[in-house]
Parts: sequence; structure tokens; C-alpha cells
Amino acid sequence: MKLSVCQLPDGLSIDHPAWADLLRGIENDRPDIAVLNEMPFGSWLASRDTFDPGLATASVRDHERAIANLHEISTAMLSSRPVPGTHKLSNEAFLIADDDYKAIHHKHFFPQEPGFFEDSWFAPQRPGFDVLEHRGLRIGVLLCTELMFNEWARHYRRQGAHVIAVPRASGASRKWDTAAAMAAIVSGCYVLSSNRASPVNDPNSNFGGRGFVYSPTGELLAETSPSTPLVSIDVDITRVAEAQSGYPCYVREIRTTSP
Repeated sequence: MKLSVCQLPDGLSIDHPAWADLLRGIENDRPDIAVLNEMPFGSWLASRDTFDPGLATASVRDHERAIANLHEISTAMLSSRPVPGTHKLSNEAFLIADDDYKAIHHKHFFPQEPGFFEDSWFAPQRPGFDVLEHRGLRIGVLLCTELMFNEWARHYRRQGAHVIAVPRASGASRKWDTAAAMAAIVSGCYVLSSNRASPVNDPNSNFGGRGFVYSPTGELLAETSPSTPLVSIDVDITRVAEAQSGYPCYVREIRTTSP
């Protein structure tokens, strides 16, 4: 099965030239699933440190309008979007395939720092980290910061995942590569991540762009760039099976109680 990752610009809409470029790239590569970045459409709410109901509603509507367009695309699309909650929004990962919307996971880990005041804006309504199966491919999702917590990559391995998809809206730090490589190593899964991108040479840049793919044994297989905003790879399930039967995936955890 072929999967794609990408980098998409801040403030994206379906009328943006980058969206048309992405659709042309998808038409050319013909992936089975395209992984988009985290909450890709409209402004980045978490740049503000205080929840604003009006801006929250606008972001929900921006994504609803865009998702209506995703239903018209033959390639399955995996991303996340804001959905209304009681006091905050939830960041909901989803897959749209065969004109069917499937909610996968709500983000559970939120930074709270300049540029990324996510804890002010989001809280999960849907518990758990569960695998979704699509045409025989078992997919787990870690939304951005969740990639930093390897216990959930191991959790997905125990559920039989083949792929961990990581929609991001993050900076350019190479910590993301380290986290992705370790998630792949401890899970034996392919790790595929797409990211939001700020304009080149923007002094106020929060987003590093650069999507990437790591193999089930932790090697970098592909990465995007401003000149190559979409890359695709063929997922080989036999490589997943080999990695998950080898070190360190086979190592079992022995729990002990405190004295």
C-alpha cells in the first residue's frame, strides 16, 4: 500500500495554490492514503494564550468546509480537526475513505508555551489510543506532541499496528526526528508525519514544515522540502512483521509492585 506525507503552509484553505499543488501531486503519485498535517486549515488557534469562543467557532467552520472537499477526493485522507466540546475544543484525528468519515483519536497531550498554548484550547472527549484498520492496514495516530511519549507507540504495536501516522504543527527541531525514529524502533511500525510550514525566512516562524517517513527499524526513508512538498512510499507489511519479531520489540515488560 502506498502512503504519502506532505508539508502545507500556515493559513491553508482549499483555494490556496498549495492545496491545488498537493492535489496534483496526489493525482500523480496515486497513494492509497495521504497524511495531512495537524488541523491544516485556517489560522493556528494556539498562538493565543486565551481561549476565544469566536475564533474557536471559526476554526471549526474552516475545517468543516474543507472536509466537505476531502470527501470528493478518491485518495483516503488522514488528518485532524477541531471539534466542539463543553468548555474547550477537541483535536480529533480522522480518516476519510470511500466518502466515509471515521473519527480515530482525540489528542491527549498539550503543550503550553509561546506559539503553542494548546492546553488553553483543547481537551479530549474521546478516551484511548485505538488502532483503525483500512483495507488490511492497521493504523495508529499520535497527534504531534503525543509522538514524544513512546509508551503509546509500544501500545500500538501491541494492538498490531503497521503504521503510526503523526499529523504535526511543530517547529523545525530535530527532536521530532529522534522521537519518530524511537517510535518506529519500539513499535516496529512505519512512522509517517506531515507538518505545517511557515513562510521561508519568516522571522516569526513557528512551524518547521518537513514531513518525513521512518522505517520500522528507525531509518529515515523520505522527507519533504519546500521544493518537494509531497513524498510517497510503499509500505511493506513483511518489514513490519520482521521488525516486530526482533529486538527491542519482542522484549516483554515485567511489572513489579513497590515494596
